[in-house]
Amino acid sequence: MIKKLLQNKWIKWSLLVLSGVIFLFLCFYTSIYFGFFGKLPNKNELSSLKQAEATQVLDKDGNLIGKYYIYDRQPITYEDLPQHLIDALVATEDARFYEHDGVDNKSLFRVFFKTILLRDKSSGGGSTITLQLAKNLFGRKKYRMFSTVVNKLKESFIAKRMEDIYSKKEILTLYFNTVPFPDNTFGIESASQKFFNKPTHKLTLSEAAILIGTLKANHSYNPRLFPERSQLRRDVVLQQMVKYKYLSPDRANQTMSQSIILDYQYFNHDLGLAPYFRAAVKKELNEILKKHKKPDSTLYDLYNDGLIIHTTLDSKMQFLAEQAMQEHMQSLQSDYEKSFGSTTPWKNNKELVDNAMKDLTIYKNYKSQGLTENQIKDSLSRKKDIELFEWKENITKKASSLDSLQHYLKFLNAGMVAIEPSTGAVQAYLGGIDYRYFKYDHVSQSKRQVGSTFKPFVYTTAIEQGMKPCSYFSTREITYTNLDNWTPKNASEQEDPFLNYTLEKALSTSVNTIAVKVLNEVGISKVVDQVRKLGISDSLSEKPAMALGTDGIKIKDLAGAYASYVNQGKAVKPYYISRIEDKNGNLIISFEPEIAENPAYTDYTRQVLLEMMKSTVEQGTAARIRSTYQLENDIAGKTGTTQDNKDGWFVGITPNLVAITWVGNDNYNIGFKTTALGQGANTALPIFAKLYQKMNQDVTFDPITKSKFEKPSEEVIQDLDCKSEKRDNILKRLFGKKKKKKKFKKGT
Repeated sequence: MIKKLLQNKWIKWSLLVLSGVIFLFLCFYTSIYFGFFGKLPNKNELSSLKQAEATQVLDKDGNLIGKYYIYDRQPITYEDLPQHLIDALVATEDARFYEHDGVDNKSLFRVFFKTILLRDKSSGGGSTITLQLAKNLFGRKKYRMFSTVVNKLKESFIAKRMEDIYSKKEILTLYFNTVPFPDNTFGIESASQKFFNKPTHKLTLSEAAILIGTLKANHSYNPRLFPERSQLRRDVVLQQMVKYKYLSPDRANQTMSQSIILDYQYFNHDLGLAPYFRAAVKKELNEILKKHKKPDSTLYDLYNDGLIIHTTLDSKMQFLAEQAMQEHMQSLQSDYEKSFGSTTPWKNNKELVDNAMKDLTIYKNYKSQGLTENQIKDSLSRKKDIELFEWKENITKKASSLDSLQHYLKFLNAGMVAIEPSTGAVQAYLGGIDYRYFKYDHVSQSKRQVGSTFKPFVYTTAIEQGMKPCSYFSTREITYTNLDNWTPKNASEQEDPFLNYTLEKALSTSVNTIAVKVLNEVGISKVVDQVRKLGISDSLSEKPAMALGTDGIKIKDLAGAYASYVNQGKAVKPYYISRIEDKNGNLIISFEPEIAENPAYTDYTRQVLLEMMKSTVEQGTAARIRSTYQLENDIAGKTGTTQDNKDGWFVGITPNLVAITWVGNDNYNIGFKTTALGQGANTALPIFAKLYQKMNQDVTFDPITKSKFEKPSEEVIQDLDCKSEKRDNILKRLFGKKKKKKKFKKGT
């Protein structure tokens, strides 16, 4: 019978064709197995899997504040995976996970007959967790019309090899560490931190089901973008868990009644907490990692090696500092714009706008291409949809590059750094008002004139050189004939030209005329020497106007110098990074505080200056710390305002925290309209004051907010015990009405 059938030419040809197809398939199958379509990883390679891992940036308490990555991935161990998370995955993605060897043949047959032949799309797919893991690890390539078949077969070979090497627990761990989640996030730990601000082991049942639900389609079920759709998908996951006996119907119903609540964390470099700080840390890391290599002598990769960076930042204080800055700057910006009325320089000063335009990168590019001025302006005047920063809410409108330039010229910016004075550890860091739109860092990069915040260094030198705190100086203006008739003026006209102030009164009320006179007495070179001892290496003009803070100094350097007044006279170098570890927690390098070996001045001088700066807060230019903001903390300070109200400064000193705050326009040609608005007490001081108000409400900051200054010595108390001011005698008042002229000391 069989012989007769074989003699039938149709049957004979059919068998030959079938044999040929089987032979070709076997050849095809064998070619994939032996690497004709790309080498398959062998068991040794699979045993030492390595994936790019994000570098984590932690605050001083180990809280995650940011990452550096190409792929946002943080590996964890099996013990970190809650059981309900594992159950949700298995029930939803691979119900027979514990029974198959990487390829579920039953599921494949079901897919073939129901999905392909019967067109039943509800029958599910045949992919297993191990197959998905193989795809996650090695990706897929294009092979024209054979892409799907080749990739599926390659993944099946890899999956079977992996099942021979790894236990089911290890496969689950590998899967959870590599699977992609929404928003360019890889691995369950990164997803948990990003969407719920918590480690994986603390995920609730609902949160676990939400994340597992996103695996079906990362974008479509993104809970940040589509919460309702994500909630429906979560409920499907819970129903699957009930179906496969991982969950009781009652608990599933209870969980399904809960709404989705996210605590989304932006680890995007431009967003989230402390973006300027993270940028500064990254810049420093790039230099550090060039000098410290791996055991195999290769360089560490900041974006792929999963390093752990421990920083000095206090994330709670940073959050409050950002809040304080935003609250104040929004209000100040409104007052600033109103003060100009219709005479706004960013709209009405053509020369200013043209000069700012020439600083634009796009302008320089056009210029290098040989375009004329008119052609460049035409190009920069073309309008398109642009998102523009505003304090209340960003706006999107049709605007040109020139429109955008004028829009951003109006904004005030800010910078602040708060350090632990005994070590220099940076606790809070505000480089600007919004990193997305203002990348320039005013803490580490900017050198703005420091105004009257320089005066304490002049008075420190004077006391150190033997001048008594109760020395009196006249407030009257003097014209220095050997300095082109330069006449230093005070911020406001003195009602009585015959007043004389002590050093304490002169500093606390920031009298310019006296600061210059004190500098003249002690000599410029001695002040410069004193400033160098305080760790400030920035170039100084070494001219008499230096007493008024005409030189530019970085905020962080100023902070390190001021720390000396509550650190036994020793300056510190502000630092950000405490230690760097590899992904396994092994120490690569640690950093110790850089504290000056010797005091920059005597303890007597330190105590005197501290008392003077306390007076600034109690009854001087920073008195609104008490009157307006009602702060009762132990605080010393110094305000600063530069010429034409271009820069506003405030230095806040407490026993355990020193903070420097600056406010101004990035374009130095634009100052405040009035001194009342632009003075440091109005621009910079409120950020510090608001920060302290917030810190006072949190007991965790008690070691800072409730700290007390030490009592000054009896000698200091006695030397400061004098009337703060006195009037000239009758003869001076009769014959001293004319403005004085004299020469500034030679050799200074």
